[in-house]
Amino acid sequence: MTTESYQQQLIEKFKTRTAKVAILGMGYVGLPLAVVFAEAGFEVTGIDLVESKVAALNRGESYILDVPQEQVKRLVEQGRLKATTEYAALQAADAVSICVPTPLRKTGDPDLSFIVSAAEGLAPYAHAGMVIVLESSTYPGTTRELVLPALCARPGLAIGENIFLAFSPERVDPGRKDWTTYNTPKVLGGITPHCTEVAAAWYGEALQTVVPVSSTEVAEMAKLLENTFRMINIGLVNELAIMCNRLKVDVWEVIEAAATKPFGFMKFTPGPGLGGHCIPIDPLYLSWKLKSLNYTARFIELASEINTNMPRFVVGKVQDALNDHHKPLRDSKVLVLGAAYKPDVDDLRESPALDVIHLLREKGALVRYHDPYIPVIDHNEYHLETVDDLLGAVGEADCVVIITNHSVYDYPAILERAKLIVDTRNALGKQGRNHPKVVRL
Repeated sequence: MTTESYQQQLIEKFKTRTAKVAILGMGYVGLPLAVVFAEAGFEVTGIDLVESKVAALNRGESYILDVPQEQVKRLVEQGRLKATTEYAALQAADAVSICVPTPLRKTGDPDLSFIVSAAEGLAPYAHAGMVIVLESSTYPGTTRELVLPALCARPGLAIGENIFLAFSPERVDPGRKDWTTYNTPKVLGGITPHCTEVAAAWYGEALQTVVPVSSTEVAEMAKLLENTFRMINIGLVNELAIMCNRLKVDVWEVIEAAATKPFGFMKFTPGPGLGGHCIPIDPLYLSWKLKSLNYTARFIELASEINTNMPRFVVGKVQDALNDHHKPLRDSKVLVLGAAYKPDVDDLRESPALDVIHLLREKGALVRYHDPYIPVIDHNEYHLETVDDLLGAVGEADCVVIITNHSVYDYPAILERAKLIVDTRNALGKQGRNHPKVVRL
């Protein structure tokens, strides 16, 4: 068959929904994507090495807050969604999306082992007439340098001719209802123009908007730009918070005043640090890659330094607040409100709450926490369970530290019961301004 024949055969399968889809990695990115493809009429197989996830999906259960259980159950019962731990299921797939994690090592270097493992697991089952899209956030060049060689090692396969490879960065923002996997524009770049065309035809049958770009490197870099932009601006307002603290100026009032400008300003707010699956990590992939080219990404490294030190700044605020109330931090009862990295989600990844709790415990504080979405924290240094009686725990605490401003919290009741509050998110709003019990970031 010619290149055009393979292209047209795949594109026709996408149009008629006869293409079989496989998703490697059924986490925060993979499961929502699998559901979108299944809803579009494709038969989807999720592949994950975590047996509990696979078993839950095959029972029709969702383990991700943004994916409704009823939806998963319906798709499983209709035969459009199933899961397995076996890579061999890829043998029957026409289209594969790789959605595996890309964390940082303790040294701050990228951990690409999940991508390498996925590529190696996929390679024996790669075949002519298949399209593969990497979605895992990573540095520019990863698709070409790590995934491409694994596929090229298979005899008879020629990228852009009978098998097609592309990169499309995930843009998942947990907890959002307005922008979802389905309607968030999808950037996509292939190894070759044919790769881009085939991958865009696949995604275009399930997603509202596909934005083709000229290469995998452009698509990879676009993702890093998006998150670097946010990381640096958050770093700026975090440093502004530190400066305003020194100047005894209300940073929240400053930001609200600046935000009244209708042009040339975008509002960002400070907090106890960065969390989530992208912003604390992705820019450091770019910084790491540039070091190999003898270039220092100074903005990224400075912003990372500021953001990384915010948990320590918060603990300093707690210590000073307790001191002003004639209490030492050691042996004081501290209640942390919110463990998730952002409001109204059950996502603990890279949450600054983990560092704040660790630092408080290190200084001898008696720390408890409450989060309606996260019942247990299993950290390297400690194991904690959320308190049952929230307002009772608030009343018992010497200091309440608001780390995550969940919307379900009754903030007036918390303010009434608490002896002292350190509010790192301005969750109390105007109620907290100039209140004798409240210390704001």
